[in-house]
Amino acid sequence: MRRMAMAAGLALALTGALTACGGRQDAASTDAGGEVTCTVANEARVGIATGNAIGVYFALGNAYAEQISAVGGNVKATASETGASVQNIQQLVGGSYAVAFSLADTAADAINGTGSFDSKQPIAALARIHTNYTQVIVRKAAGIKDVAGMKGKRISTGSPKSGTEVIANRLLTAAGLDPAKDISAQKLDLTKTVDGMKDGSIDAFFWSGGLPTPGVTDLFTTSGGQVEFLDITPLLPELQKINPVYETGTIPAATYKLSADTPTIVVPNVLLVKDDLDANVACVLTKTLFDRKPQLEQANAAAKEISLDQARKTDPVPLHRGSAKALDDLGAPK
Repeated sequence: MRRMAMAAGLALALTGALTACGGRQDAASTDAGGEVTCTVANEARVGIATGNAIGVYFALGNAYAEQISAVGGNVKATASETGASVQNIQQLVGGSYAVAFSLADTAADAINGTGSFDSKQPIAALARIHTNYTQVIVRKAAGIKDVAGMKGKRISTGSPKSGTEVIANRLLTAAGLDPAKDISAQKLDLTKTVDGMKDGSIDAFFWSGGLPTPGVTDLFTTSGGQVEFLDITPLLPELQKINPVYETGTIPAATYKLSADTPTIVVPNVLLVKDDLDANVACVLTKTLFDRKPQLEQANAAAKEISLDQARKTDPVPLHRGSAKALDDLGAPK
């Protein structure tokens, strides 16, 4: 009896550990076809794959999960820290999560079976959301004036299998460097990256995130005199040869209380689901995103960019039919 009790206790502990880590929580059913009513009759639990703990995906993802659980009826959600875009899509398709944050360029690679993906992935979009700003920051003492100047330096290219890593490697290549040979690549999450910039063990880093990114705010607050942004826009034409989704943008000086704006390269974000997710669940998730936008804005200012005018602009990733119904009901332009 004692052994049985111990075994039962271990099983319960393992179940709790999986739940705490955002393991398999998705009980949402697959799409059975038929009319989309936006009514979910049975409880559906969905896991949301976000990103690094001090990034915008994580802040918005947790706020989004809270709002879904508060107003989504039978749809309940939890959010988890992840390595972000590439890993998110892999785990979405693998069934570990029902919703995933992703950069649009990574999502395009997934739908086309290119880049980090060996085959076309069965994904669909709930909506286009906020914009990610490519934030390339260097320690002034490292003497790096452009991406080409990173040769031989210790550079954080982001978490493995993240959208940041994808963009970092593309920028390095565009600058004439081999990411595998010409830099000392530090594949670190944002928390460890910021710590490395503070203690001098990292010379520069790439980060793709919304504004403001909490970790970047922390770095400029504590070490603003020792670090600075790079202007990477001269590399935009080379990136646009890979994917036209890349555009120019500006990091306003006020974002991190700096003296001047920084031109940069931006990429939109999309919320993804598997293409066979129950359409009514997808409809509820999409309506909650827009109905509860004010609450999301309280979690991070990047949510202010979430707009019905932009919601359908997810090409080449198709909108899920449940999301399309929700956006019709909400009056989103076609």
